[in-house]
Amino acid sequence: MLDNFKNKNFLLLWLGQIISQFGDRINQMALIGLVAGRMPGSTFELAKLLSFTIIPVFIVGPIAGVYVDRWDRRTILFVCDFVRGLLVLTIPTIFIFQDSMIPIYLIVFLVFCLSRFYVPAKMSIVPDLVAKKTLLSANSLVSITGMIAFVLGCAFGGYLVEKAGARGGFFWDAVTFFVSGILVFLINTKMNIHLNRRKIIDTSKEMISKIKKSVFADIKEGFVYLINHKEIRFVVNMMFVLMAAAGAVYVVIIVFVQEAFQSITKDLGFLAVILGSGLFCGSVLYGRYGKNFSRFKVIFTCLILGGLMMMIFALAVQKIPILSLGSALAFLLGLIVGPIFIASNTIIHDLSKDEMRGRVFSSLEFVMHLGFLLAMFISSWLSDKMNVANYKILMGVGIIFSLVGVISLIYYNRNEDKIIKGA
Repeated sequence: MLDNFKNKNFLLLWLGQIISQFGDRINQMALIGLVAGRMPGSTFELAKLLSFTIIPVFIVGPIAGVYVDRWDRRTILFVCDFVRGLLVLTIPTIFIFQDSMIPIYLIVFLVFCLSRFYVPAKMSIVPDLVAKKTLLSANSLVSITGMIAFVLGCAFGGYLVEKAGARGGFFWDAVTFFVSGILVFLINTKMNIHLNRRKIIDTSKEMISKIKKSVFADIKEGFVYLINHKEIRFVVNMMFVLMAAAGAVYVVIIVFVQEAFQSITKDLGFLAVILGSGLFCGSVLYGRYGKNFSRFKVIFTCLILGGLMMMIFALAVQKIPILSLGSALAFLLGLIVGPIFIASNTIIHDLSKDEMRGRVFSSLEFVMHLGFLLAMFISSWLSDKMNVANYKILMGVGIIFSLVGVISLIYYNRNEDKIIKGA
């Protein structure tokens, strides 16, 4: 792993992506602070704003990979960082002073459309910068430090927005994009940009043809593959439920924490760090000791315990709003839920054919984000329009979570041979 730090190009990419991911979390806290300042306590308004960070997954995500494969990846990273920085900068300098949220919705949508290009370009350029023998350690380093940047960004962003307001958060986010862009620009690779009119037309036609014949066909094939394979479909159903639960909790728990601890983002950022630490520890423990357990049973058991922990968290924080208590419960929740994602991804790896894995995971991402988005709006509607107490919604999600785990475990025990062999 230390060899990668001697590689100037990889070091520049690594520093850039850490700064960029750190800024993403500041941006998230700034958006939360912006809604809290304009419409305090409104889960539905928060859901509307955050939905524009998810919608690009459905619109841009399926075709972004085609463009990433056709264009110079360093150029994509630099342009995405620079343009995202400019877009974010318009919020505190222009649009934050307007009453309408529509321009901000548009800016957020465009920023996250660009992010759909940035992520695959970042992952695709790593093999171009490091030797094959160090590729695994390079990817591990990117993943681990990315998680650290996520945690620290939540903590710093939460404190910053609490003290300096949403406007200060957006300024800091713009700066991180510019710094990241400069670091990427310094990477020493050829920038294959040819502004030849004929070549642009020919390349555009080829890309459109490729999209029509390949991307859309692959997406369709991926969904058909999921539908026709009961084992994988079973896992996809579980992931849909899990992400729906996450969506139902997401905006509600933000407002719940704000009201319980009487702060906008400071305590929210701190709890996000604790939850992230729990997820990390749960993932590491499962990776170390989970080989001897049935992956399906791990998922269902974690669903049951995770639902119970969600109920305990909601009730305890509602009755005893002490940050230390909430932190301990948040850590335990992350610790319990962490293994679900690893077990689910591993099952799909085991059951999918090599040539279908990319399409299967692409289809899975679509399904998961759809569940998240729908549930987020339903829970925010219940909170805002039906005046259901936020802690009751969280407890309801916990009950559903646990029931799904119990029913699935019973079904699995009765039909284990039919569902999967050797998973």
